[in-house]
Amino acid sequence: MWKLKIADRGGPYSQWLYSTNDFVGRQTWEFDPDAGTPEEKAQVDKVREEFYQNRFQVKPSGDVLLRLQMLKENKDKYDLTIPPVKIGDDEEVTSENATMALRRAVFTLYITGMLDTMFSPEHKKETLRYMYCHQNEDGGWGFHIEGHSTMFGTTLNYICMRLLGEGPEGGEDNACARAQKWIRDHGGVTSIPSWGKTWLSILGLSEWSGCNPMPPEFWLLPSFMPMHPAKMWCYCRMVYMPMSYLYGKRFVGPLTDVILSLRKELHIEPYNEIQWFKYRHVCAKEDLYYPHPLIQNLIWDSLNLFAEPVLTRWPLSKLRDKALKTTMKHIHYEDENSRYFTIGCVEKVLCMLACWVEDPKSDAFKKHLARVPDYLWMAEDGMRVQSFGSQMWDTGFGVQALLASNLHEEITHTLKKGHDFIKQSQVKDNPSGDFKSMHRHISKGAWTFSDQDHGWQGCLLFSQLPSEMVGEKMETDRMFDSSENGGLSAWEPATAHEWLEVSSFAYIFNGTKPTEFFQDIVIEHEYVECTASTIQALVVFMKLYPGHRKNEIETFITKAVRYLEDQQMLDGSWYGNWGICFIYGTWFALRGLAAAGKNCNNS
Repeated sequence: MWKLKIADRGGPYSQWLYSTNDFVGRQTWEFDPDAGTPEEKAQVDKVREEFYQNRFQVKPSGDVLLRLQMLKENKDKYDLTIPPVKIGDDEEVTSENATMALRRAVFTLYITGMLDTMFSPEHKKETLRYMYCHQNEDGGWGFHIEGHSTMFGTTLNYICMRLLGEGPEGGEDNACARAQKWIRDHGGVTSIPSWGKTWLSILGLSEWSGCNPMPPEFWLLPSFMPMHPAKMWCYCRMVYMPMSYLYGKRFVGPLTDVILSLRKELHIEPYNEIQWFKYRHVCAKEDLYYPHPLIQNLIWDSLNLFAEPVLTRWPLSKLRDKALKTTMKHIHYEDENSRYFTIGCVEKVLCMLACWVEDPKSDAFKKHLARVPDYLWMAEDGMRVQSFGSQMWDTGFGVQALLASNLHEEITHTLKKGHDFIKQSQVKDNPSGDFKSMHRHISKGAWTFSDQDHGWQGCLLFSQLPSEMVGEKMETDRMFDSSENGGLSAWEPATAHEWLEVSSFAYIFNGTKPTEFFQDIVIEHEYVECTASTIQALVVFMKLYPGHRKNEIETFITKAVRYLEDQQMLDGSWYGNWGICFIYGTWFALRGLAAAGKNCNNS
């Protein structure tokens, strides 16, 4: 059976692992063939079969494997017999039954909150299970599990199944055959979006001449230029960084028998007869969310026809060599400062591949391998890759909910553990060295979205509660560190001008702008939610520490309130810019927990 391990320093290549806080918050799944009773294994098989049979009606999993494990580990510790509360349409909601329902919900959260050879056959089986469970009825896969089938989703899932050992006609319910039919019926993979074209070129299933330029020379630009990497949104920057390296190297993986077979399975035309340059701007209509402006295509064509031939020939090829070295310097810096976790799963695999291309036997690649298990998550629908984990985010929500329940005396142990996790998860230092020259900002005092080792940029609430209830309070100086990290954006300060988002410079130098399924990803933006949450956090902070940087905080709040007033729409609402704006760690830890503390005090 699969088992979730918490704060564990084991796993493949574990000798290459290192941590800033002894792996607090690390969550990895391990398969033990001898674990579990026959009854427990039968229960797991049952919930998996139920999910598969209902996969078209209910797409998300319920994390049943995790919940079964938590129930087993905690069944002797807590009162799990609290009866469910059912109230009829004509019945009165009394204080007694409302409290009973609340207590049942709290103890459900209470139990879950106790969490503190690289790819085995079991990993392969569970990964295939996930793909089978989320294949659409038409044979394709979407960009997400509830989305319509796309060329991007279908192609990558099909390739993964084939690389994991399925034949072109194989898989559950003929999954591969149905996926191949969907791809060919929709024109073949030459119409895959730009990120897909990049991955196909890496795998040897497409030619780099079919990709739009991603020049690594971008990283040699002087910092005063408006399109400098420091002005880009961190996710955009971190995707383009390894992509530009792989593009500049024109790296292609080994042409195995499976790859040669996939060339025939995925393309409508014979591979050697495809005129790749004709398909650089082609994107399947199912994937096209953000069409390319004409100027973008014209600039790309100019770069492809005139710049690339010059930059790849002597003497300017020397400039490309320098650009590739500079790009790898940035990749290694980001890897080291995230303990080889990187900022997210998309960037993780690209940075790991770049390290392998530079030196397959390097320590950097081995350190990357050791962090792969951190991204894998198991549920009843199989194994998937998570974006980067949400340990700190979930802990903040969980603690906020528990404290708002007004059942503090009954859950003291969990509150202490939650408080301890938050204290141990705060980022203690800024990125190493001259971090500004590496396009990073201060992070000391922040909380990440996942765990401390992630490193990319709470406790106010706990400071208002008795220490005998929540444990030793956080040092005052560390609370002041939090207030230093003032910003109104999701990840980094929004330093670039809005015009850069739609300028031709962005089209020239940004390798991720051509992702036809994203919009507004070139630069960091300011958001209503982040701004409002920051105001709430600083108001509570001022009450707790009225003498610390009072004038600066008041000035900030005044400007932030003016921003909110300016952003209000005519009908009185606010537009969130993204469907949801994540405050990724720091401001949530301050705002969410502080708000709960006020509710607790008011009660």
